[in-house]
Amino acid sequence: MLATEELERLAAEGTVDTVLVAFTDMQGRLQGKRCAAPYFLDEVVPHAAEACNYLLAVDVEMNTVAGYAMSSWERGYGDMVLKPDWSTLRAVPWQEGTALVLCDVEWADGSPVVASPRQVLRGQLDRLAERGLVADVGTELEFMLFRDSFDAAWRKDYRGLEPANLYNVDYSMLGTARVEPLLRAIRNGMAGAGMVVESAKGECNLGQHEIAFRYADALTTCDNHTIYKNGAKEIADQAGMALSFMAKFDEREGNSCHIHISLRSPERGGVFAGDGEHGFSPLFEHFVAGQQACLREFAYLYAPNINSYKRYAAGSFAPTAVAWGLDNRTCALRVVGHGPSLRVENRVPGGDMNPYLGVSALIAAGLHGIENELPLEPQLVGNAYESDGPRVPATLREAAEAFAQSAVAADAFGSEVVEHYANAARVELTAFDAAVTDWERRRGFERL
Repeated sequence: MLATEELERLAAEGTVDTVLVAFTDMQGRLQGKRCAAPYFLDEVVPHAAEACNYLLAVDVEMNTVAGYAMSSWERGYGDMVLKPDWSTLRAVPWQEGTALVLCDVEWADGSPVVASPRQVLRGQLDRLAERGLVADVGTELEFMLFRDSFDAAWRKDYRGLEPANLYNVDYSMLGTARVEPLLRAIRNGMAGAGMVVESAKGECNLGQHEIAFRYADALTTCDNHTIYKNGAKEIADQAGMALSFMAKFDEREGNSCHIHISLRSPERGGVFAGDGEHGFSPLFEHFVAGQQACLREFAYLYAPNINSYKRYAAGSFAPTAVAWGLDNRTCALRVVGHGPSLRVENRVPGGDMNPYLGVSALIAAGLHGIENELPLEPQLVGNAYESDGPRVPATLREAAEAFAQSAVAADAFGSEVVEHYANAARVELTAFDAAVTDWERRRGFERL
């Protein structure tokens, strides 16, 4: 991590010549500008930067679409302000002579752009702070690695790609060794960018891997998650390879992004452990009950794309039942740890989740449980795939409708934010409904 004074020194000696000024868009991607270091120091540091507000009102392919209150042709697609958060200033070791700073997004009058993912999370953290609480979060993000480059994958229409491993390498030391040069470059690059790397391991699908980082406060974890996701792709590209975080690449296991969350008081430490059953405090019971009560309504924030819902399949380690269990990986909510390490893991999010929105949903759900003192249902023991009871939404349409109609979401995030992201879902569904797939052509061109 860098202080602005150190950046001035590095720029003066020529070690840093470029500064990336970035924020996270609705799809969880880094967007922004590459600034020459002298310009950044002379103009951005004292004044901030600007970017077109359409960046928070486009689809995944950057098409301008209708339905957004904050940005449209009628409003003229004006600017919003990118205000650097100086605590995020850091070196980018995998890009020569480069530093990066993440920004909060504001309007010209200094008011927040409330639909900006980082601002959505700040709103939930403020709600926690009113109760004297802080959230610690860890995200476990999986990806698929291919020996084809990104350009080659595009030209092949993403068909017939060669996975980096040709068999299941879950926990395999040999399997990970075969791609260790790239995994090592990613780990060391992220460490150089200020993240605390814990480990790398193989996963079940062909070429599937996970690199884990130490938990941190919620905002820092989400910042690091976004930088890592962008940086891992850049490092893979430099090696002539490609990787994907999409939730379900093929019929085998999908890419998850399990989120671990705990709450603490800055004065008293952890607040989840207690004298109740299983060593739970009343607050933790209410928190988990809130997760369970809101999971269907908030599923869209964990699974924001059409493809996300193909991951939820019995026996896949992706959950289908809205249930909690002690160290039970068949449940949507898995409680792990004890004492100060007691936490809940939400297993619904996939690798395509926007971390700011997913973590915001966890906090909002937990606060709903705490504020209403919701009772915790008995844990599910056994195979949750075969259980009765509520299920994780099976489609984006189902999840988006539940989110748009959620009174809890409206109360937690505000109607402007709910309508903004409900419109994003409508845009995606409209495009999906209009598309004609290769699957349809193969089945219908000659035979029907």
